[in-house]
Amino acid sequence: MRIGIVCYPTFGGSGVVASDLAHGLAQRGHEVHLLSYESPARLWFHPNLQVHEVEVTAYPLHKYPPYTLALAVRIAEVCKAHRLDLVNVHYAVPHGASALVARALGRRFALVTTCHGTDISLTGGDPGFAPLIRWTLQNSEAVTAVSGWLARETRRLFRVPLPDVLPNFVDLARFAPIPVSPGLPRVVHCSNFRPVKRPCDVVTAFAKAARGIPARLDLVGDGPEAARARAEAARLGISGKVRFLGSQEAVEEVLRGASAYLLASESESFGLSALEAMACGVPVVAPRVGGLPEVVRHGRTGLLCPSGDVGALGRALRRLLTDEALRRRMAEAARGLAVDRFGREIGIARYETLYRKALAVRRSHA
Repeated sequence: MRIGIVCYPTFGGSGVVASDLAHGLAQRGHEVHLLSYESPARLWFHPNLQVHEVEVTAYPLHKYPPYTLALAVRIAEVCKAHRLDLVNVHYAVPHGASALVARALGRRFALVTTCHGTDISLTGGDPGFAPLIRWTLQNSEAVTAVSGWLARETRRLFRVPLPDVLPNFVDLARFAPIPVSPGLPRVVHCSNFRPVKRPCDVVTAFAKAARGIPARLDLVGDGPEAARARAEAARLGISGKVRFLGSQEAVEEVLRGASAYLLASESESFGLSALEAMACGVPVVAPRVGGLPEVVRHGRTGLLCPSGDVGALGRALRRLLTDEALRRRMAEAARGLAVDRFGREIGIARYETLYRKALAVRRSHA
């Protein structure tokens, strides 16, 4: 197949999965064209994979650069030049809407829209965007969601058929455990430090869990809440136990050998970072929100707590830090679940199957 993939180039879950999907499809012999405003952070070279950057011209008349229109034109250009059969957009808005405009400009490719979370749960909550999102979903040959929870939210908010659930996946060779030698217990958190990730709660929960215990918290990523998280660590008197590592391309190197992975998010449509931790044999402590219970099995691969209950997160984390036998059991189960259900090859094969169905739907409408 000749496939276009449109995504954000960031370290967030949607960009990571789209980049890995593009590379995996190229490895399987498909011709893949990835479109974004810059080359994604986690993208490996392959001769079957090309990157097409979207350039936006700044006009004095426009207060904001017209990225959505520039993307539509670029999709149309790439589709015409390379005769693409199908375009898979990651995020319904703005990428899906841009793809529909591109399709109206020329080549009649099949459109697959993959919903990742905020395009539905946050943007979808804005009444002004709802008609545009519904139009995008209704005019896609296939719609997917990364979790059952997100699929149900998409149907509820936009009154469309239930999307196909294609879970996120992980490279099991790259994200793999290492033997854990005795040493300082280490907790890891990775995010873009947006308010929805509640990084200050991560710091507070760790402080509660590590009281009287020689442990360390490694925070990976950066964003608007990073400064507040640093201030919270200082206020709690644990700055010496907390390391801010910034953005890391080789996040697996930080995850390997950790004692636990900690999340405090208000919402998670899937929780790719939790899956990456599990693949490294690291049990997860997280709130019971969104699609996380579909990834983290409470009592088996980690511990889930009521949403917003920082005290419960701290107590759950302390259990893992003080009960080595429990930690080892959960670490083994976490890796096993990642292998059985969320491996990269399984995930890419699911997309291939869906693409073929979408192409058949497109041909039936021709």
